[in-house]
Parts: sequence; C-alpha cells; structure tokens
Amino acid sequence: MAKALILVVDDEPDIRQLLQEILEDEDYEVVVAEDGAQARALRTARRPDLILLDIWMPDVDGVTLLKEWQESDPLDCPVIMMSGHATVETAVEATRLAAYDFLEKPLSLAKLLVTVEHALEHARLKRENIGLKRRTDTAIEPVGKSAAMERLREQARRLAQHDARVLLTGEPGCGKETLARYLHANSARRDGPFVDVGVGGIAPEYSAIEFFGREDGGRIQPGLLEQAHGGTLYLDEIADMEDETQLRLLSTLESRAFCRVGGSEPVRVDVRVIASTRKSLEEEVNSGRFRRELYYLLNVVTLRVPPLREHSEDIPDLLRYYGDYFVTRDKLAFRRFPVSVQNFLRNHPWHGNVRELKNLVQRLLILGSGEEVSLDEVKSALGEGLHDVPAAAGRQQAPDYFELPLKEARERFEKAYLEYHLDKYAGSVARLSHAIGLERTHLYRKLNSLGIKFREKK
Repeated sequence: MAKALILVVDDEPDIRQLLQEILEDEDYEVVVAEDGAQARALRTARRPDLILLDIWMPDVDGVTLLKEWQESDPLDCPVIMMSGHATVETAVEATRLAAYDFLEKPLSLAKLLVTVEHALEHARLKRENIGLKRRTDTAIEPVGKSAAMERLREQARRLAQHDARVLLTGEPGCGKETLARYLHANSARRDGPFVDVGVGGIAPEYSAIEFFGREDGGRIQPGLLEQAHGGTLYLDEIADMEDETQLRLLSTLESRAFCRVGGSEPVRVDVRVIASTRKSLEEEVNSGRFRRELYYLLNVVTLRVPPLREHSEDIPDLLRYYGDYFVTRDKLAFRRFPVSVQNFLRNHPWHGNVRELKNLVQRLLILGSGEEVSLDEVKSALGEGLHDVPAAAGRQQAPDYFELPLKEARERFEKAYLEYHLDKYAGSVARLSHAIGLERTHLYRKLNSLGIKFREKK
C-alpha cells in the first residue's frame, strides 16, 4: 500500500519544515506549499489524502481557499485548518465548509499527530463504507465446494499476497468479477477502493475522460484511475477497449502517472490492475485489434475461471446462495429447490453460466408460488418446452412472448433486455446508458415504468 500523502500549506518556512520532518518520521509522504497558488497546483497534480491548511497566507486566506475548492471541485480528502490568530467566527466558518478539525498555533505535536491519524481513519472508513455499498450485489467469494472452485480460490488467495497484475479469462457470466473482488478483499489493498469498469460500456468518445479525468477552468473531474488510487481497478472485457485508450493506459502502467484531459501536470497513482476477457487476447493481438505491449503488461499472471458446466456439482450450493440472497435483498418469499430440480439443473448446458442461474433463481422466486420449486416451472422458465417440440422445417423456435399482443411482447422483451444488461454492468445506470445508447433521463423513466429496481453507482 502507498503511504498516505499529506499536503502542508503554510507561509512560514520553519513551520513547513517542522511539519514535514515530523510527519515523514511517522511514515507519511509530505509535500509542502508556501501559498495558495502552490497549494492549488500541488492538489491538482497529487490528489493528497489529507491537507493541513494555514488560515493566514499572503495571497489568499485558507478559509477562502477551502471555500473555492468546495465550490469548484468538491474535496475528497479531509482538511485540518491551522492558525494562531483565528477568531471563533473563523473556526465556525471553516467547520461549515466541512473542515475536519481546527488546530491552534503554536501546535501541540501530540494533538497534531492524533488529529491527523483520526482524520485519515475517518476518510478510510468513509471509502470503505462506499465500497461495501458497491459490493452488496456481489458474492464475497466464488461459491462452490468442487475441486475446480477450491483450486481457484487457493490460487486467488496466493496471488492476493502480491501486487502482480492478473488477467482473468472465461466465458461471459462465469464469475470473473466475483473472483476479482475476492482477490482484492484478500490483498493488502482491501481497505482501498475497488473500482469496476465495464470497458465495453464506455462510449469511445468519452473513454479518455472516463479513465483519466479532466481539467477544465480549474475544475477537476477525477477519472477511474484516480478513483482507484490505493486500491484495485478492475477492467472487465479489456479486449473491447478502443485503441487510443489502450495507448494511454499502456503509458500509465509503465510510468504510474498520466495527464488528465485538458491538463499538463502529471498525476501519480498507485493502482493494482486486474483485467478480464471473454476473448483470446493473443488472437486479438495477432489480428491487430489489441496492443501487444499492453497485453504483456496485463498478462503477468492468468487465471481461467471455468464455465458452470465444468463444475455443475456446485449448482446446489449456488441455488441456495442466490435463493438466500434474493430473500434477503428483495424480501422475496423463500422457496426450496428439491433434489429432482437440482439434478435437472446440473444437466442444463448453462450457456449464460452463473449469471444465467442467478437470473433463473430470481424469476422463480418472483413469479412462482408455493414453498417448493417444481420441475415443470423450471422447464418453463428455461424454455425447455420449446426445445422438446421439433421445429417446422426452416423455421426457428420463437420465444413464448411472441404469442402475446405487441405491446405486452415489447414490454416483456424490454424488461428482460434491460435486466440482463443492468446485471451485466453491476447495477450502474451510467454504464447501462452508454452500452445501449439510451440517454440517461429516458433510461430512468423506462426502468421505472417497467418496475425494474436499480441503484446508481457513485
């Protein structure tokens, strides 16, 4: 893990030097600024974890600078104000502007260190709480007692102890994101952010801004790399990344720094990258669609996540897990999956893998009734009845909603389509909007009209 970075802003050289020496002795990284102009530049370039800000400075007072930051680019780190001449009104104003604390000069070094430690811990817990909210829809670890899953978890636990980049391969829906979260949760970065990115869901014209952020008129929009600083950036379906972003990501991984769109100062980041792909990256490289150098940087260690059909003995555990999950999350009535149903599902091909099973469980709990799930309703939900009847020559089998009036059929299709993609992009309406090409305001209305529950990621 990277050391916490502290920005000290004070016009007195002796105080700057003293604070830098003391804080560096406590194993913090420290940068110093003598006035507001330097403070602005350093904050833009380095994104500190904490700011110690003097109130009285020659070019701008600390309260005005804090207000400027809050209005133009809301702070994502705690600020501790310092002054030897502040009034009660000044302290109240600083607190109103969300300063974490106020220290009087001459500084008590013991109080300074305690306040810094508490401020950083408060920020860490805040980030951790956001991370927990992001993880509510995801299994803590890959589910299953099969030899394949035991081996996969063991490999992941060993890899988690190192910071090497990992490439996860496997079919869509097999659980690559769950494994990435498991790697993060077992690593030294567990207290840092886990930022998951559906690469294919980002429109090419927004790709650079999404990943690297933007500077515009002094206002900073942090990108995904900055949001993942100190933690893990998970790039889902990396093969879908467009060429220019590949080139910029390659440069970032090599130098651990990048420039925001519209910016000129390099921003340094400490991020572990885990990527996943359903495609063969070697074939993508040979066909010229993926940069060879980036492939070698990402492919330090490869883990293959097996499709569900290769560990079908885990299906009973998965049915229990997702049954409990939807009962708890959506307050659905509990329903039991008898052995006959479990055995039938163990022989299903599962082209959509674990994601398909999860969606099946949700449908059965929502639409079914009774304490026990019947084999007939499982077959109906899977469309088995259609496959049992030979098709007329040259004619494809039609989904069951083809027999409905057009309006109802369209609603059924739209609901299934949006639920599938919302699940694919982990509940992010922003990523769903980019992926399907529907403006977000219209998308919100559509989701609400179809009764689809969603959560907007921060």
